[in-house]
Amino acid sequence: MAGGSPDGDPPVDDEESDVRVAVLGTGIMGSGMARSLVRAGHEVTAWNRTPERAAPLAGDGIRVAESVAAAVGDADVVVTMLFDADATLEVGRDALAAAPDAVWLQCGTVGVDGTRRVAEAGGDRVLDAPVLGTRAPAEQGALVVLLSGPPALRERVAPVLAAIGSRTVVAGDEVGAASALKLACNAWVALLTAGTAQSLALAGALGVDPRLFLEAIDGGPVFAPYAKVKGGAMLEQDWAPSFTVDGVVKDVGLMVEAAGPAGVPTVLLDAVRSLFAEASEAGHGGDDMAAVRSVFPA
Repeated sequence: MAGGSPDGDPPVDDEESDVRVAVLGTGIMGSGMARSLVRAGHEVTAWNRTPERAAPLAGDGIRVAESVAAAVGDADVVVTMLFDADATLEVGRDALAAAPDAVWLQCGTVGVDGTRRVAEAGGDRVLDAPVLGTRAPAEQGALVVLLSGPPALRERVAPVLAAIGSRTVVAGDEVGAASALKLACNAWVALLTAGTAQSLALAGALGVDPRLFLEAIDGGPVFAPYAKVKGGAMLEQDWAPSFTVDGVVKDVGLMVEAAGPAGVPTVLLDAVRSLFAEASEAGHGGDDMAAVRSVFPA
């Protein structure tokens, strides 16, 4: 089986670990996670609000259901990977009603308040499990899972986590801690991507080949592999989506919403949100976040 056990949790016996999993939401991330689960030997059923987006999964040995109830009827674990808190709550409540014994593994980025609402709806059956990674890690079963919630539930979903992730970081026993950590992580991702775009634009404007910026930082003390990936996409103007501009706008909005009451200044977050919002308004909302480069002068 791909991946490993959650940090600090007991190892998984692969011979007894196959579970029935329903994946609700088969966009870029959900479809990759579903394929990783079936590749690990689990019985997987998928559902998506737009059926055409789930249909291709049938060719990978995944059962595609026409309704939430049909997808979760015999599931041990229900995975939700949906765009925002409202969609997650609507689908999650339907899933809980149709699968009274299943664990709800909530993997989307829904923010602090959204996770509180999920916890209220899911009670003692929900785990907070947002993930770090984009298209390729989801397809490869190499996501980093941020996990919080009751230890007993964490043990029940360990085979699922092993299939979708390379490792799991346990943020605590309270639902919500993992989502708070996810906001901090995604703040860094958004800032790094916007900063890479700024540096490439500055180099070019000052008469230097922008590729030299990536060469200069490569392998050094300030190197970040993500800057090389997104910077390369910016240079090629390759906007094939792994994490969309609109997704960044939504996530940074959640960060601002959480930071204010916590007393954290939002000046950087406000600036980054403005940049990505400008890219969205220019028609790049469904493109990869690397398209934030388009808002800087060429």
